[in-house]
Formats: sequence, structure tokens, C-alpha cells
Amino acid sequence: MLNQQTRDQLAALKLTGMCEAFEQQLQQPDTHSLAFEERFALLVERELLYRDNRRLTRLLQLARLRENACVEDIDYKHRRGLKRQQMAALASTEWIHQAHNLVITGPTGCGKTWLACALGNQACRLGLSTRYLRVPRLFEKLRIAHGDGSYPRLMRTLAKTQLLILDDWGIQKMTPPQRGDLMEIIEERHHRRATLIASQLPTEHWHEYLGEPTLADAILDRLLHNAHRLTLTGESMRKKHALVDPT
Repeated sequence: MLNQQTRDQLAALKLTGMCEAFEQQLQQPDTHSLAFEERFALLVERELLYRDNRRLTRLLQLARLRENACVEDIDYKHRRGLKRQQMAALASTEWIHQAHNLVITGPTGCGKTWLACALGNQACRLGLSTRYLRVPRLFEKLRIAHGDGSYPRLMRTLAKTQLLILDDWGIQKMTPPQRGDLMEIIEERHHRRATLIASQLPTEHWHEYLGEPTLADAILDRLLHNAHRLTLTGESMRKKHALVDPT
């Protein structure tokens, strides 16, 4: 009876991990020989682990990363200009805490999206809110938000996300309304939150891509002046992993 009461109280306090560990201790006689402090420490440790796992699951769901990638699986053998020291610094996420930006450029297939998602996954694992969006999808969401009245809420979400990943930057022409929306997003995040941009387009062509000179100057000044650069080279990684028909 007392054990059931304890279970109910743990459930009422939403200590799910501790409750599960308590159940396991009841079913494992070996733990009964442990001192009270040791058994209690195990309960607390289980609760912390449960909460960490739950938070990570929630952050990954919100991030919607395109690739299931992690920094431990980065391939340094393929010659594309990756440096272990630089990637280790980026994986520390200090640049995110400092609200710096990161620009990953390179030819198609060199792993820009994969690396961006690996860094996004690392941010989630360290408890940082992350959001992955392809730029065409971002503009479509903004267009819909303007029409249904959800624009302020969407902008608040984008502004407060600790790491915003914008993939496929520069693959389609930008309209004046899209430039205005982009300026608002970049301005709200400037010196407050980190933005990661992945693009096939070298940065020297971004001014032309953005179009209107005044807005282009403002956007690029905010994006690039404190940005880390990762310029990838070499052949497509997809060629490396492609299945070869021996016949």
C-alpha cells in the first residue's frame, strides 16, 4: 500500500523517471542492499536522464532537421577542405552562444546540408533550440502567414530560435516582399541569435542574388560581418556513396 502511495505521489509530481526507477528497484532485490543515499542517488540520476532525453526529443522534433546527422560521423577522408580543429570549435556551439553566424558554401553534393544538420543536431543535444528551413519553404511559410494572420507569431518564433538553419540559399530569384521579410528576420536575430546559411552560391555573388542594393547591403552587413566561413571543395559526396553496377 505504501509503495503504491509513493508511486501515485511521484506521478502527481510528474517525476516520471524517478517513478520508473523506483519500480525497478522494487523488482530488483540486489538494490535493496544499497544504502539509502545510494538508492536515492540512483532515483535522482534516472529523473535527470529522463528529462534530458525528453528535452532532446522535443528539440529534435521542433528542429525538423533534413538529415539524420551527427558531428561524430563527419567524414574527414573525403577531400573537401574540412579541418578537424575548425569543426571541433563549431561543435562546441560557442559561436551559437555568442550569436555569431556560420556560412557553409560549396558545390552541389559536397555535404553542406548534412554538415548543417550535424551542427543542428549537436545544438539540440546541448539544449539549444534549433530550426531547419529551406529558403524556398521559409518564403512559402511567410507568404501563407501574411494571409492567415499568423505572421507575427511566426516572426517571434524565428526571432527567438537560438540556431536558425537556412538551407538552399540563392537557388531562386527573390521578390521584393521576400527581401523585406528576410531583412526583418535577419534584423531581429542580429547580435541576438545565430544563423547558419548553406548555399551553392559563393558569398561574392550574394549581393547580386539579393537584388535591391540598399537592402542587400543591410542584410549582408548583418549576416557576414561576424560570420564563420566554411568553404567546401572537391567532388560530390554522392558519387562516393553511389552504388556501382559491376556489370
